[in-house]
Amino acid sequence: MPAYATSIWSIPVEYIKGVGPQRAELLKKELRIFTGRDLLMLFPYRYYDRSEITPIARLTADQEYVQVKGLITQIHQTEGTRWSSTARLVAELHDDTGFVQLIWFNGWQWVKKSLLTGKTYLVFGRLSFFNGIPQIVHPELSDPHQAQAGWAFEPVYPSTEKLRARGLNSRGMARIMAAFWEKIRENDIPENIPVSVRETYQLMDRGKAFRAIHFPGSWQEAEVARRRLKFEELFLSQVRIAMLRNTHHHESKGWVFQQVGELFNSLYNRLPFSLTEAQKRVIREIRRDTLSGHQMNRLLQGDVGSGKTIVALLVMLLAVDNGFQACLMAPTEILAQQHYRHITELLEGLPVEVALLTGNVRGQQRKQILEGITSGSIQLLIGTHALIEDTVQFARLGLAVIDEQHRFGVAQRAALWEKSEIPPHVLVMTATPIPRTLAMTVYGDLDVSVIDQLPPGRKKIITVHRTSDRRHQVMDFVKSQIRQGRQAYIVYPLIEESEKLDYENLMRGYEEVKAYFPEPDFRISMVHGQQSPEVRNTNMQRFVQGITHIMVATTVIEVGVHVPNATIMVIESAEKFGLSQLHQLRGRVGRGEHASYCILLTAPEIGKEAMERIRVMTQTDNGFLIAEKDLQLRGPGDIEGTRQSGVMEFKLADVVKDNDLLMQAREAALRLVEQDPLLMQPENQCLLNWLQQDHKKNNWSKIS
Repeated sequence: MPAYATSIWSIPVEYIKGVGPQRAELLKKELRIFTGRDLLMLFPYRYYDRSEITPIARLTADQEYVQVKGLITQIHQTEGTRWSSTARLVAELHDDTGFVQLIWFNGWQWVKKSLLTGKTYLVFGRLSFFNGIPQIVHPELSDPHQAQAGWAFEPVYPSTEKLRARGLNSRGMARIMAAFWEKIRENDIPENIPVSVRETYQLMDRGKAFRAIHFPGSWQEAEVARRRLKFEELFLSQVRIAMLRNTHHHESKGWVFQQVGELFNSLYNRLPFSLTEAQKRVIREIRRDTLSGHQMNRLLQGDVGSGKTIVALLVMLLAVDNGFQACLMAPTEILAQQHYRHITELLEGLPVEVALLTGNVRGQQRKQILEGITSGSIQLLIGTHALIEDTVQFARLGLAVIDEQHRFGVAQRAALWEKSEIPPHVLVMTATPIPRTLAMTVYGDLDVSVIDQLPPGRKKIITVHRTSDRRHQVMDFVKSQIRQGRQAYIVYPLIEESEKLDYENLMRGYEEVKAYFPEPDFRISMVHGQQSPEVRNTNMQRFVQGITHIMVATTVIEVGVHVPNATIMVIESAEKFGLSQLHQLRGRVGRGEHASYCILLTAPEIGKEAMERIRVMTQTDNGFLIAEKDLQLRGPGDIEGTRQSGVMEFKLADVVKDNDLLMQAREAALRLVEQDPLLMQPENQCLLNWLQQDHKKNNWSKIS
């Protein structure tokens, strides 16, 4: 094999023909292309069919890109008019059936020098019609006798404005890709799916698939290549997950919680309410895990208000009853404080030592807590990411509970493993319902428990849609509720592209709210991401304690805040929120004895997809149905938290649209790992080699 071919994956992009140092810097910044491998994995998202020439008379408005051949009969320059101030060059191209206008607005002076009347051209471009006349603006022209071989279907690649300025538009990228392919043979691209799997699922060889996806000979060949490479992405992720799961279940040792003791039974018997059957089922599942002798890695899903925290507390007491410590890690200080207050109230009078550790716990108090954790006198520790600092040394950590786990990265979760000689049991909780397809893909190495019942007596939240031209009536309703002693949230969207716009949008809203609700009759708190943690916490606490009537906020209040007296959630520009986010925000109300309302305020005219989200919200409060719909509407890349997993970074596959392929890939991966857990059989060597190479980039061993 040539030396060039052996390093095809690692060759720096600047050394690829047609790139060079300046273009390489742009490719790295704009598309994260550093090597030959990265370039080959920049897949086209569509193709232009250059195999057919359409007679001009058969051009129709439903054709987007077309290719025609004909003679340039006239060329003229048009100066600016009262309809258009832009000068342009117009040429007429005729074939035996009719004519089409070719138009240039930019760079037409250069085009005019090279364009010849009486010459035949092959023309390709985007078709439009003006007054019934077909037009192609900024067409691509070539000599029909010198058309490039092998581009019957021209690949269309993603590009950016900066890349296009350097000649790296889609066509430029295709030229570089074609030149690169001249140096590659199909068997230079390493295979990573065993022969038996390829044969069972009728998959194209990897080298052929790469060539065919970039430069297919037919639509069918492109589809076969795309299917192979989608399957590959899904299969590799499922093999990793199956191997992790295998390790957790069969190899990782775990503490054994032998007895259900005094503390567990005391709390269980004195609870002021009965647990739901779903809560009891989850406790039994966790109990089995902690008796198995293997480390528990369990994901606990439950809709807002389903009672996950009480399940977590009972399991933490199970750990303490067996001589271990337990900790609960929350994503924000206010949520950690809320857990601490709630748990200390429930445990009042029981012989268990509970402490709160956050970034704001300092000095002597912090020193005492750290000593108590090290000595083992503190049995339950509640806190933020401060729990994973090096100074926190547990005497005997048996259980780690992680709340709203999507707010923590893999590295933060893995750090808890280092806190014990044998890794503690891990229970990760989320109030964001995860659709089955997504859970299987992202959290397939975890056992999943679901609390799919709400406690009896939980009031239904009345959800209504109102347009902004009725804002005055909405605010009058909020006033009437506040006068009855209730509190309200008014939430504004985050516009990801601009923190400045976010802030201006919120401040405009805040001034508007102040005008509707003047002091001293009404008091308002404001919370947003640009405040310091101290200010944000103070403003939040004023609302929690009932000092202020209204909380004006961005989505920082989305998770965990528990204010039973808050009964109204007004969501401004609700059309800009995703479904799961709307559902999470709605869950901030309906936590007390009073009727609660969620009001979705939108512009009078909104898009079809936004209207569908609003319709779903007003018709159901089932978080799992909402999550499934959100996945269908937005796709997996936008569902909160999946990006951190490292598993969802698929270039081609879509776990919603390619669900059938996902099931096949999962089935193949589970069967293969069951038969050969360490991939030691000769035919699986290609897969093992690939995973070991990829492992250097992603440390998969510590995901929990």
